[in-house]
Amino acid sequence: MKDFGRSDDPAVQAQLDRLAALSLPEGRIGLDTVRELLARLGDPQDRLPPVFHIAGTNGKGSVCAFLRAMLEADGKTVHVTTSPHLVRYNERIRVAGTLIKDARLAELLEEVLDAAEGLNPSFFEVTIAAAFTEFASVPADACVVEVGLGGRFDATNVLTPDVLAACGIAALGIDHERFLLAPEDGVPTEPMARIAFEKAGIAKPGVPLVTLGEWHPLESENAIRVVALNVGAPLSELGSDWNVYGSGEGLSYFDEGSDIYFTGELALLGEHQAANAGLAIAMLRQQTAINIDDDAILEGLECAQWPARLQRLYDDGPLTALCSNRPIWLDGGHNRNAGAAIAEFMQQEFHIVLGMLANKDPQAFLEPFDDRLRSITIVPIPGYECHPAEAFGDSVRAANDLKDAMLNLPNDGYPVLIAGSLYLAGEVLRQNDEIPD
Repeated sequence: MKDFGRSDDPAVQAQLDRLAALSLPEGRIGLDTVRELLARLGDPQDRLPPVFHIAGTNGKGSVCAFLRAMLEADGKTVHVTTSPHLVRYNERIRVAGTLIKDARLAELLEEVLDAAEGLNPSFFEVTIAAAFTEFASVPADACVVEVGLGGRFDATNVLTPDVLAACGIAALGIDHERFLLAPEDGVPTEPMARIAFEKAGIAKPGVPLVTLGEWHPLESENAIRVVALNVGAPLSELGSDWNVYGSGEGLSYFDEGSDIYFTGELALLGEHQAANAGLAIAMLRQQTAINIDDDAILEGLECAQWPARLQRLYDDGPLTALCSNRPIWLDGGHNRNAGAAIAEFMQQEFHIVLGMLANKDPQAFLEPFDDRLRSITIVPIPGYECHPAEAFGDSVRAANDLKDAMLNLPNDGYPVLIAGSLYLAGEVLRQNDEIPD
């Protein structure tokens, strides 16, 4: 899978080519390699501003977006690292509010890759080492760090209690089974409990661990409780320690402090975003490293940005203009939970343009849509191994590419959803001239 991206800057491209040559040796697991790499770079992970660390199967990126928006609304400067990128690798490293510039990115990647000689690190380990190196050298008030995969053995999990403000666990579901459900002694065997165990691996002594509590399956939350107890992480759960309620009229949040009432529409669409917003608020309210005003929280709810998550595309973009006079939505969702969240939002019948990586379950994603799909068009994702059209059933159409798909949708005015992969979403944004900044 090639997710290292391309760049118009020759210096950046030279380093991305070096990144592309990296591969994770089969069977290697653990944090030893990334720790050694960071040690060679002066252990920047120990010199970060207060960090908000977020894991989860679905929604963790949205939680990051809400956290960033709320902190910035309070006048704070914020470093952010998330993954994957949609169009440009630069999206993975946001420095004091701005995506890293090409010239600095080229220097940074060269420094980290040179330091990594002989270690054989993975693409993601180099990326996190680069992000932490830059974050430690540029002043800021806070860091927001999204877990890449799992939690316990994720490269971001080198963070120590000294720099952590709070940890959070967003929605949980079955995904990345090959890695997160691999047989291992001494871990939960029930799948959802095991997933939760891996995510809860980010818990640290004395650092607030905030979860969706009663929204998680019981076996998942029980597994998190055991980890938190064993580690000594104060646990704050939705339903017992805080609550959030969302509707078309706004959002209400409650905990032991003052209540928060937001009237209006959340910046990120979909009923599931109320839980993500609530988790972000709870993480801010449970920590003591940074003060933040309630007015800033309200402003953040209204202005958060997170591309390719129920994003309404420009009507007159180069791609969407091929299928005009109807709303066209984009979402990178690719598993059952994501399908269910999208289905809650897309209440009427619609057409779907779908591209999914071969390691995903197409029927699990489509099942929540019931009989609302007027047509299914399958597209390839350039550069990736994808499911063929026959994997989605008999009544589907295979298109050569996105343009072919859009040109040949029925002209009936019904909405269109493009979904199935963040890699596909990135290609959509690139072709529609909506590059994330």
